[in-house]
Amino acid sequence: MKKIIAFAGSNSYTSINKQLVTFAGGLLENSAVEILDLNNFEVPTYSVNLEQASGIEANAQKFYSKLEEADGFIISLAEHNGAYTSAFKSLFDWVSRVNVKMFQNKPVLLMSTAPGPRGGQSVFDMAANRFPRHNAAIVSTFVLPTFGDHFKDGKIVNPEFLSKLTHAVKTLETSVLN
Repeated sequence: MKKIIAFAGSNSYTSINKQLVTFAGGLLENSAVEILDLNNFEVPTYSVNLEQASGIEANAQKFYSKLEEADGFIISLAEHNGAYTSAFKSLFDWVSRVNVKMFQNKPVLLMSTAPGPRGGQSVFDMAANRFPRHNAAIVSTFVLPTFGDHFKDGKIVNPEFLSKLTHAVKTLETSVLN
C-alpha cells in the first residue's frame, strides 16, 4: 500500500491546518496516511553558524527520513503575517540542508486554511512558488477560506468545498498510485 505523509505547517496544539490535513487524509481510499505533528520535530531557528558548530539538527534528519518514506504528501500551511509560521520555516530551512530537493519529485496536495476569507492565500502562493524548487510535484491544490464557517465537528460542512477537496485528494491518490 502506498504511504502518504500529511502535516500542517503549524505547531499550534489546536491547529486548524492540522484538522484540515487530518480530514483530507481520511478521504484517501487506497493509501495509508501518517499524520505528522511539527511539535515532534522542533528545531532552533536555522543559522549557518549553528550548523557549522553542531551539524544538522537531529529532528531535521528525522523529519527528512519521514519524507523519504512517503510516496506523496498532503501539506496544509498556516499563515503568520502573510508567510510561513516560524516553526515550519525553521524546520523547512534545516531539512533543506539535509537535501535541498527534499520532496524528491513526489506528488503533493498543497493546501491552506485560515479564519479569514482568503484562507491563507498569501502563504499558499508563497509555497506554490517555492516548493517546486525543492522538487515538490504539486498535483492538486485546495484553499479553504473562513475555516470556522466551513469546518465543523471534524469535517467540511460546505458541500462545494467538500467536493473540491475530495477531487483534490483523488487527484493526489491517482498520482501516487500511477
